[in-house]
Amino acid sequence: MVFQTIWFILVTVLFIGFFFLEGFDYGVGILLPFLGKKDEERRAIINSIGPFWDGNEVWLITAGGALFASFPQVYATLFSGFYLALFLILLGLIVRGVSFEFRSKVENPSWRNFWDWMNFLGSFLAALLWGVAVGNLIRGVPIDKKMYYHGGLLGLISIFTLIAGITFVLLFAYHGANFLSLKLDGEMAERAKATAKKLWIWVVIFAVIFILWSLFGTPYFTKGAVPWLAFLAAALAAVSLLISGFRAMQGRSGCAFFWSALTIVFATVMVFGGLYPRIMISTLNPAWSLTISNASASQYTLKTMTIVAVILVPIVLLYQIWTYMVFKDRISTKSEMEY
Repeated sequence: MVFQTIWFILVTVLFIGFFFLEGFDYGVGILLPFLGKKDEERRAIINSIGPFWDGNEVWLITAGGALFASFPQVYATLFSGFYLALFLILLGLIVRGVSFEFRSKVENPSWRNFWDWMNFLGSFLAALLWGVAVGNLIRGVPIDKKMYYHGGLLGLISIFTLIAGITFVLLFAYHGANFLSLKLDGEMAERAKATAKKLWIWVVIFAVIFILWSLFGTPYFTKGAVPWLAFLAAALAAVSLLISGFRAMQGRSGCAFFWSALTIVFATVMVFGGLYPRIMISTLNPAWSLTISNASASQYTLKTMTIVAVILVPIVLLYQIWTYMVFKDRISTKSEMEY
């Protein structure tokens, strides 16, 4: 169980990195058509994440690869059962990536406006569906004793999973507004600060509903080995969100961004902490749930991967930190822009 637990933690860390970094990316895309009043302002908004967005998406690839190598049965059940939902996420990411590259290839205003809205659509769709996916992990899905998922795309949709999806959209948009407050200059930065203040109250409302429903309204979620971890992480996420909003109201964008990042970190820990040692909960029979024991790769595979991860993960982290340090300057409408 030692290596299985290590890789459960590592997969959790990779998803924390993905939601934290790609979260403000999605938020920037969601806010793009609304914060940018003129073409040069929208270009500045896009270029605020220009050096980072594709690198941030690598965290998803790494998390998916780690899940496949460490818990192949979970990967098989998840990607087959959630196939259409994950395909729609992929479609959103493709549209979003294309919008970055195509937008400024033609100077026609209609062309640029179209790709700005495609950026919004791709970011919104991905954020919403990631929330729906996480909601389904919390409430459980119909998995039989052969580890097969029974249900289509509509089976993944419920009031709870839609609330989870909306919570993700609002939280990422708020996180993105805090990021833009740090990266933009002048009037655009002030506009981003004002947007963060307006979004925060909606984030609080939906986050409270989502957290309370997750902890007390789902029958299996907190029945794992360490239920206290889910409650503790939920409390820390709530406190972080409140502090972030308080700092945003004070105009302290750096602190607001830091605490909104911690909100995402603790929320992710809540999800994985409530699941452990399960990864996918079966609503047909809790005994049929996929766990770190019955869905893991061999001990030799996990041991080898652990050695590789210990060597490579710190290098990746150092490179990511270096990237953000190099491109730390604020962007204005007069800055030299690539996109």
